Amino acid sequence: MSKLPLTLACWNYDRTAALSDGRVTAEGIDLNVLTLDVEETFFRMLRHREFDAAEMSLSSYCVGLGRGSTDFIALPVFPSRFFRHSCIFVSAKSGIETPADLVGKRIGVPEYQMTAPVWIRGILHDEYGIDPASVHYFTGGEETPGREEKLKLNLPERFRLTPIGPDQTLARMLADGEIDALYTARAPSTFTSEPHAVRRLFPDFVTREQDWFARTGIFPIMHVIALRRDVYEANRWIARALMKAFAEAKALAQAELRISASLKTMLPWQIAMVEDTTRIMGADWWPYGVDANRAVLETFTRYHHEEGLSPRPLTVEELFAPETFAQFVI
Repeated sequence: MSKLPLTLACWNYDRTAALSDGRVTAEGIDLNVLTLDVEETFFRMLRHREFDAAEMSLSSYCVGLGRGSTDFIALPVFPSRFFRHSCIFVSAKSGIETPADLVGKRIGVPEYQMTAPVWIRGILHDEYGIDPASVHYFTGGEETPGREEKLKLNLPERFRLTPIGPDQTLARMLADGEIDALYTARAPSTFTSEPHAVRRLFPDFVTREQDWFARTGIFPIMHVIALRRDVYEANRWIARALMKAFAEAKALAQAELRISASLKTMLPWQIAMVEDTTRIMGADWWPYGVDANRAVLETFTRYHHEEGLSPRPLTVEELFAPETFAQFVI
């Protein structure tokens, strides 16, 4: 009996590798995995719906839902998670020393609706009282000129956004002091090439992130797996089949990180890092599913609304295929 052919676009994560190399298969599915950089995947899926399933920005997905779009339906599978205190970069010419100094400043963001800046703005608001509308945002390519928002935005007037020039990049502007800070997912090239000109706002980011997790229990979710709605509606069973396969692949990756006979990664203290992470965050520090992530998701949807990206706080129940909320028991 033939299997249903599906194409999945996703980056080459350790937690998805077993799906790419065939060690894990999804029941009833012949999965064709395309390994693409996340920016390419997002652009092609959001603009052209090219894939049956794809890794997708959580924020972009929520923007669509907030507008009533039914193009996609997500699985509570989170291929990308990232603490973001490390991702606030400041210009040496800005005079910024503390979070309070950000108020009134010129802040670069590759795209206002990107998930990483949503988390950064929310954390700065909750933890340090920095109103997301208290700064002037400049949007555009971080390393290459010409980047535009993948989704057309309709923000409340209190948020000020200005596209940078057609020949400008945020990385260069930050080093030159043309913007004061940058909220981003990727460290700008000038952070490495010109350390005298660009630095992190929080050089002690690991300590701050661990303290924040201890107080909030939040490990920020960046991406979900989104199915094209027409593919899902024609084959509702694929939501649970893919969910099971992603969970199995992730479990293999976590188990391999604990093997000490031969290190899976090039990190010399990999085993110590795994043990420390387990001590701080628990044995399954990268959970999938709704129940284990409800507080994280509710925090994100609150931020998304407060920052003008969704007209109301979305509910967790709206985000995911209903087949993924519970499973059978014997």
